[in-house]
Amino acid sequence: MMSDRRAPLEHLPVTTFEQMLDKVRYEGAYPTREQAEEAVRLVVSGLGRQLTGEERVELAARLPWEAARILTEQIPDTQPLTGWAFVKDLATRSGASLATTRWDTGSVLAAVAASAGPDLLTRILRQLPTGYALLFGRAELTQAA
Repeated sequence: MMSDRRAPLEHLPVTTFEQMLDKVRYEGAYPTREQAEEAVRLVVSGLGRQLTGEERVELAARLPWEAARILTEQIPDTQPLTGWAFVKDLATRSGASLATTRWDTGSVLAAVAASAGPDLLTRILRQLPTGYALLFGRAELTQAA
């Protein structure tokens, strides 16, 4: 017997920019696609200022073309920000509150995580300073003693 239950968007890979916007709109409960797109542009550009190396290249290859361009147009910062400093930086750039920016960040990074897949996401989290795992919807990684 078939069920009319729909698969949650969190488990669907993002293949087009429109699908990415739909996922972000759903995750973030944005009333319009335009608001979801603003959040995507803000957060993905910020992520582009944090990622370097193979992880940056591999993530860009897995993102929809438009999002990959936003990511790769950014020059990586010489001093990476912690997760909380990342959110504060995005809030300053956007003029939004910290709470709104934290919401936007989690909504967008959920879609980025879906595109990245678990193995690449683990490598990305190992590259970034502390505090990003929670932004991506994961428990914080710790080093074994």
